[in-house]
Amino acid sequence: MKKLLFFFTGIITCFQALPCTNFLVGKAASEDGSTMVTYSADSYSLYGELYHWAPERYAEGTFLDVREWDTNKYLGKIAQVTETYNVIGNMNEHQLCIGETTWGGRHELADTSGIIDYGSLIYITLQRARTAREAIKIMTGLVAEYGYYSGGESFSIVDKNEVWIMDMIGKGIGNKGAVWVAVRIPDDCIAAHANQARIHQFPLNDPENCIYSEDVISFAREKGYFRGKNSDFSFAKAYNPIDWGGLRFCEARVWSFFNQWTDDADRWLPYILGEDPVPMPLYIKPKRKLGVRDLMTSMRDHYEGTPFDPTKDVGAGPFHSPYRFNPLMWQVDSENYAFERPISTQQTGFSFVAQMRNNLPDEVGGVFWFGVDDARFTIYTPMYPCMTRTPECYRVGNGDITHFSWTSSFWVHNWVANMAYVRYDQMLPDAVALQDKLENDYLENMKRIEQKALDLLKTDRKQAVAYLTDYSISVAQTAIDEWKRFGEYLIVKFMDGVVKKELEGQFIKNEYRGSQYPNRPHFDDEFLRKVVKEKGEWLKQKITEP
Repeated sequence: MKKLLFFFTGIITCFQALPCTNFLVGKAASEDGSTMVTYSADSYSLYGELYHWAPERYAEGTFLDVREWDTNKYLGKIAQVTETYNVIGNMNEHQLCIGETTWGGRHELADTSGIIDYGSLIYITLQRARTAREAIKIMTGLVAEYGYYSGGESFSIVDKNEVWIMDMIGKGIGNKGAVWVAVRIPDDCIAAHANQARIHQFPLNDPENCIYSEDVISFAREKGYFRGKNSDFSFAKAYNPIDWGGLRFCEARVWSFFNQWTDDADRWLPYILGEDPVPMPLYIKPKRKLGVRDLMTSMRDHYEGTPFDPTKDVGAGPFHSPYRFNPLMWQVDSENYAFERPISTQQTGFSFVAQMRNNLPDEVGGVFWFGVDDARFTIYTPMYPCMTRTPECYRVGNGDITHFSWTSSFWVHNWVANMAYVRYDQMLPDAVALQDKLENDYLENMKRIEQKALDLLKTDRKQAVAYLTDYSISVAQTAIDEWKRFGEYLIVKFMDGVVKKELEGQFIKNEYRGSQYPNRPHFDDEFLRKVVKEKGEWLKQKITEP
């Protein structure tokens, strides 16, 4: 096929935004009938903590101050509702969960006079809505009334029955509101978005499965973004035209998720490589039903085993690291290059895997599996969104992005991860073993914990909520304690470039000062050949006459 041309400068559109990733699963595509959604909040300036808004009642006429989520900049006031709901992280007490990814889109549509930014839109809506459809109505109503401050966004809006993706962008200064379209993902399908608008053509007469602003097409015509029949209109092409970065940094992550759960994802590789203009579908049917652990695994993906695998090139170093520190874009001899941007990344502040179950009361049905820092090196812990308080290790104010705290999960996980980055393939197996043990234990304990909560709910909701709160806090504390011990183990085992020997889980000692002769693993032949190619003559051992 004819190769498409993209300008390298287009990458900036995607990467000025906070690069995040969302996966979505319909209830008939999950193992237990859950709807599920994931979110990684990826930013070097974002501190990983678990937000909490307690339910409140307000008098008529009360106003709410709105501050931009990313910067805390004051944006203005909006009318407060008379009753709000309990919110833990990105899920509320009614099993409604909302995530996002930023794509920016057309710069001229930014409205700096708006009051509602994308982050505030999420957390205000979670305090006010019970269902996904209600959330869409509230979100679009807020930006219509108060103006939309942020750039283009994709939102995951999921309740215990339905899974929706909504693409939204402002209309520019002096034109309050936003244009948007929301599409329901079929129950037997999975979907994803990653900093690129994903909704192309959509049904114009199917309100059960597609809702949109009345001017979403006419506004594009007015601005000169679209000409043609309404049935051919693509939201993504009109408001977020694809470029090289949108393909390789963003859509490639969606492809990687699809690639894990279908056997024919290679058919979309020409699109990712800019060789075919036909985009990937918004959603697909997976080859099997997915569970919570499957989504955790997907969140830890680095394109392993695909053409984008970063562990296979020289940048991986001797320990085959998939991590490339920013900037991802660089230039040598006037030629532009870029490293891959995988799903799991070092700059994640927090991530989650959320499951919502319609066969259980809301207090028990929603489980917010929360983790801080890089998903590859986090422990996902089950938080129940009826909780009345948050664990100290996740609490807002326990450390921050410039102040280390040993009681903060974010800092303990960063400490471990940053040790592992430099000796990735040596330390990773130990990390995976502990992750598997803890997360599998949490899953195995759920039936017992939830049955106890269900029994308590029959007679005393307050006691059931207290029980789930205490359990969630204890799990979070166990996780940080285990991960801190794991970090101590790593530094002992791998100190100074060697690997200490172990027997039955204990380091082998001798009688002299507790020391031992450790293993000294050498670099693999592949890396050594690269060294020889670069500096072989200088390093070669040469025979000299005595």
